[in-house]
Amino acid sequence: MPISRVYPGGSEVLKPRKIIFSRKGFDTSSGGCPSPILPDGRLLSLPIPDTRSKVRFGDIEHCGINLADPVTALTKGRLDSASGAHIDPDLNVTAIARQPGWRPVFGQSGAAQGHLHNQQVGAGDLFVFFGLFRPVLREGDGWRFDPASPARHVIWGWLQVGDILKVDQADENLRHWAEYHPHFRWNDDPSNTLYLPQNRLEMGGGTSLSGSGCFKHFSSSLQLTDRRAERPGIWALPRWCFPKASGEVPLSYHGRTDRWRRDTHQVVLQAVSRGQEFVLDTQAFPEAVRWMRCILTSNATLHD
Repeated sequence: MPISRVYPGGSEVLKPRKIIFSRKGFDTSSGGCPSPILPDGRLLSLPIPDTRSKVRFGDIEHCGINLADPVTALTKGRLDSASGAHIDPDLNVTAIARQPGWRPVFGQSGAAQGHLHNQQVGAGDLFVFFGLFRPVLREGDGWRFDPASPARHVIWGWLQVGDILKVDQADENLRHWAEYHPHFRWNDDPSNTLYLPQNRLEMGGGTSLSGSGCFKHFSSSLQLTDRRAERPGIWALPRWCFPKASGEVPLSYHGRTDRWRRDTHQVVLQAVSRGQEFVLDTQAFPEAVRWMRCILTSNATLHD
């Protein structure tokens, strides 16, 4: 049965209490390289390799491209069409063959799920998925990274939480369409949890956006990395995004004040090098709702 978490004072959450910056997809340690930004600007988030997954890279298509092609070229053959792919979060209905009743879904477990639980992430909260990306060039029948363009952290998708449930409590209807999902291979973890989206995005008012989705094209508003930085983990954030004198810090895992620096028109953050889920409390930083709403809606015409 779903775990419906609501906040004190009512059962309906019309804008997220928490915004979770969730690191997902290829990077230098998981996959061995960034995900590609294609020459026409399309974002191709590559799911990390997973030997236990039933889904192979050759099974997945995104933006009209079979993922086996960029994966084989960019990993120089370390991974190929037969390699297992951890297709999570799974947001694109056309990525693989689907069973009736399919919904977008995101799974989390272990210490990362423990952090989400401790941060009281619940219904109405917003996952913002980001990853390491780098522009690529077409080379013959394959791809190579553009040596003139550095890697950067880019937002590529979102999911606003509707239902939360433990994998071992999933009923037969959900298992019918979700059994392919990699988190159904991890039944030995009692913290193993699935997040299913709302039908429509709610951020202080209705929008035309679905409750989950992925962006098709890169735009500067989706880039977290400071464009002047030499490393992807140096982020440029809005001026309001700075630790408060009363002690509140904008992102979990970023409590050290020396990670934050005010610049002329922005705040520069040295993001932690590891970690999956960074939680922002919008009750302490209410400006975050309008900021994220603007990012999502301004890229609405570019999402699948």
